Amino acid sequence: MRHSLKWRLVIVFVLLALAMTGVFLFGMKRIVETGWTGYAKPLVADYVDRLAAEIGTPPDIDRAKAIVARLPLTVRIEGPQVQWDSSPARHRPRGHSGDARSGWGLVRTTADGHRITFGLVGPLPAEPQHLVGWFTLAALLLLTLAAYLYVRRMLRPLQAIGAGVMRFGAGDFSRPIVPVRRDELGDLADRVNTMAHSLQGMLDAKRALLLAISHELRSPLTRARVNAELVAEGEPRDALLRDLSEMRDLIADLLEGERLAAGHRALHTEAVDLAALVREVVSTQFAAAALGLELDASIEPVQADPMRLKLLLRNLIDNALRHSAGAARAPVVSLRREAGGRIALAVRDFGPGVTPEQLQRMTEPFYRTDSARTRAAGGVGLGLYLCRLVAQAHGAELSLGRAEPGLEATVLLPPT
Repeated sequence: MRHSLKWRLVIVFVLLALAMTGVFLFGMKRIVETGWTGYAKPLVADYVDRLAAEIGTPPDIDRAKAIVARLPLTVRIEGPQVQWDSSPARHRPRGHSGDARSGWGLVRTTADGHRITFGLVGPLPAEPQHLVGWFTLAALLLLTLAAYLYVRRMLRPLQAIGAGVMRFGAGDFSRPIVPVRRDELGDLADRVNTMAHSLQGMLDAKRALLLAISHELRSPLTRARVNAELVAEGEPRDALLRDLSEMRDLIADLLEGERLAAGHRALHTEAVDLAALVREVVSTQFAAAALGLELDASIEPVQADPMRLKLLLRNLIDNALRHSAGAARAPVVSLRREAGGRIALAVRDFGPGVTPEQLQRMTEPFYRTDSARTRAAGGVGLGLYLCRLVAQAHGAELSLGRAEPGLEATVLLPPT
């Protein structure tokens, strides 16, 4: 209820209606009381005097019966000579009815000591009153429903604005927010679209600059490597070549990350046998490594980009091997089907693992769990970032979890 603006507005409207009704009834009561005291009561008193005079002294029962037959009144006569009541079943004990009618000016005492009490005919039948009550309740409920529907229609553009903000936050600027109405909410949608357009322009400029720098660095880097090959063999030459290779891999990763930022459009999909792809990557790139395979061969091929999946799997296995050196058990690559038909491609190591704080940031670009930026300790922190981009481009999800011991990285592909 606190989260729903529509219901809060409806409640405000209902409370406002109840408050206005209470104020109106209180004001009307004061008006009626003032009018009764100033105008109606003297007229009623004069009319009752005329009715009492018409009955006469001593009271004439026949005249009282004629009045009862002519008017919607009840008459009760009490005195030394006449005892008569037109509706004995309707009267309550004297201590109640006499006092009430006396306050309304409906009781008269004749000169010979008779007491004449006038009253209105009993209340309306209960059946119509109940119907009126139910109709009133139904009308109030219908008015509340109408108010809710109107408020919901009035605030409907907020749903489109919220969905658009979620898309923009995820980096999807292809679909702007369509204004539903030309009011304040429509103006807000236009302002959000303008902001998203500006953000897209800045991101495109940043991406273009990064691509240009990466492309421009390739040529001097290639020349530097050629020149390094001419250096005499030894430790300085090997260190220089390692550094140049690391720079080359870094530039390649940056370019690949920017290409994958385009999402599914950057992929070249085909039918891929995931079990065969895992075996190919392990046999060609990790032949000397100790790896366990738990592959479900019954999983049918999926539409995916095999080159990008190999990049993802290579980075996951490389990360697992790097962080499980000296562990009691080798990393395990598994392929299984999860509940709901999704396919899980997972790589688990049995190393020391990471802290919960580190786990939340491991897929960020250039984030590393250690402060030293050495290649042996984990590169520059683009591996898991690229894995996340590859998974997102395939409509999948990369999740990292503490396996205790170790870390498990799982890619959940959508069902085929």
